[in-house]
Amino acid sequence: MLRLYDSRLSGNSWKVRILLSQLGRPYERITLDLAKGETRTEAFGAIGRFQRVPVLVLEDGRPIAESGAILLHLAEGTPLLPADPYLRAQLMGWLFFEQADLQKPLAIARVLHLHGQAQARREDIARLQAEGYPALEKLERWLARHGWLVDDRYTLADLAVSAYVSVAHQGGYEMARFGAIRDWLARVHGQPGWVKLLPDEAATPGA
Repeated sequence: MLRLYDSRLSGNSWKVRILLSQLGRPYERITLDLAKGETRTEAFGAIGRFQRVPVLVLEDGRPIAESGAILLHLAEGTPLLPADPYLRAQLMGWLFFEQADLQKPLAIARVLHLHGQAQARREDIARLQAEGYPALEKLERWLARHGWLVDDRYTLADLAVSAYVSVAHQGGYEMARFGAIRDWLARVHGQPGWVKLLPDEAATPGA
């Protein structure tokens, strides 16, 4: 059976759980406590070379690190990953954009808020949002003209990009200004097999 090492609030780990659910793939989940340093142990380092989650261990024991690599591996041969080389390149472009432009400013601002550091680190959050808002505006402009990110249908690109965008409000981002993103998130969250980050969480505001 597949084995997924993740953490409770990790958006990158959430992406993998959504995909596993949508593909109907059974797996064992091992949730690590980042605050306790459980990703920094020698034992986990032998599994995940970058010592961060998520890491997926295949049935034969081989590990895959980094969420994008895991998503691409799992989606191979499924409708979520186009076979056409051009469409696949477009999809991967969105994955790279999410990690380069969206993930850091959205995720770190969120962590600071969730850990009660928003007031003390308000200048850092302002700098992060100065990077995050332009990236969200690029996404908004695309979605104002397109229903989906690639090929006019739900693909791995929508899944991957939507995760941290879904929780951007937790980092103090004013998501009400992004109507096209709101509507897109509603479509993404309505896909069969989509799962919440936390089982008992309320619905995402505006999504």
